[in-house]
Amino acid sequence: MVIGDLMLDTYTIGKARRISPEAPVPVLHVQSEEHRPGGAGNVALNLISMGSNVLMVGRVGADDHGATLINSLKTEGVQTHGIWTQTDCQTPVKNRVIADNQQMVRVDYETISPLHEAIEQQIIEALPDLLQTIKVVAISDYGKGMITKTLLAAVIEECRKRSIPVIADPKGIDFSKYQYATIVKPNLGEVYAAANMPLDAPLESAAQKVLEITQADVLMVTRSEEGISLFYQSGKREDFSVRAREVTDVTGAGDTVLAMLTVALANQLSISEATRLSNVAAGVAISHFGCARVTLSELARDLLSEDIGNKVFDEEHLFALQEALKGREFAILSLSSKQGIAMEVFESIRKVAEKKPWDLVVYIEDQDPNPVFVDVIASLHDVDYIIVKSVGLDHVSRLVKPTNIFSLSDTGLFNNVIFPKEIY
Repeated sequence: MVIGDLMLDTYTIGKARRISPEAPVPVLHVQSEEHRPGGAGNVALNLISMGSNVLMVGRVGADDHGATLINSLKTEGVQTHGIWTQTDCQTPVKNRVIADNQQMVRVDYETISPLHEAIEQQIIEALPDLLQTIKVVAISDYGKGMITKTLLAAVIEECRKRSIPVIADPKGIDFSKYQYATIVKPNLGEVYAAANMPLDAPLESAAQKVLEITQADVLMVTRSEEGISLFYQSGKREDFSVRAREVTDVTGAGDTVLAMLTVALANQLSISEATRLSNVAAGVAISHFGCARVTLSELARDLLSEDIGNKVFDEEHLFALQEALKGREFAILSLSSKQGIAMEVFESIRKVAEKKPWDLVVYIEDQDPNPVFVDVIASLHDVDYIIVKSVGLDHVSRLVKPTNIFSLSDTGLFNNVIFPKEIY
């Protein structure tokens, strides 16, 4: 479940080729306009992209933007029966005006409206039913009025009864309303503001103060290029560095971290493991423009690129390879370690790799392949992934659905292996 402030992200996209004669500003020739769920809705979209079932709990205004927002969420597969309509509330809209992939200005339409007590009570009464199939609750607070102290206290209490973890992405300086959440996830500036401490104070001191205020099990502090730090009630601290990469746009990176953390905990990973994955997901998100949706495929490819040892998959771990290859063209080349590290093997790999701009997966035919052979093949730049100890090439092909399949004959020539069409 994602509960929080819903808003509509609008992107007005075009080209700016001249300056207005009326004022020293560029004139945008609009080519397209896009509408996407923003705020807590962006967290929900990231969760959908990561393969989760998502229930959205929030509110919209009785306006066209609210209807557009709900329809967009439904189209993406988000359950929307937890969204209430508040008649005197305006659905927040953030319109980003973009020229040639550069954001020129953002135009916001919003008023901060407190959640009606009647709607607040309706949500509280509905919580037992809404939480029936929920594994984790993510609180996405953007300070627009949805997340009240009363509502949040009721949500956390109901979740504690059911042993459902609650992850809160906070807003403002009063963190007392997140009391007894499992994890509270502020950024560095928010920690110091909530602790009422200067920015040059030790982070440990500010973190300890926030833990006292929130009584959370864990405080997760996102620190931009410095990575992520975890602080526990026991006094323990864990730091996770971020891999250096080119930053395209940091918009929505916090939503990505919240979504990845939620997915990982729902799959019963430890908080440390979930944080490592969140760090990687944030790195993928900032390499995209706008509020990016990080998929399991992108996450898998990013994780696999860190170490050539990650290229090798056995039958048990083919799911990760399926995700990494999803939506990509790739060829399988079937080899045997009995062929040895011969020139014909290297030539075959190079020829298949050069045939097309696709990924190359090497399938090792032997049930117990020579580990030196596997290591050498894995070290080759042209080889993206290797499959070992599988029940058969036809079975693998049915699972991963390659674009093409090749094998190396005794004469060193290539045979295009053709399987029945039902494979595809």
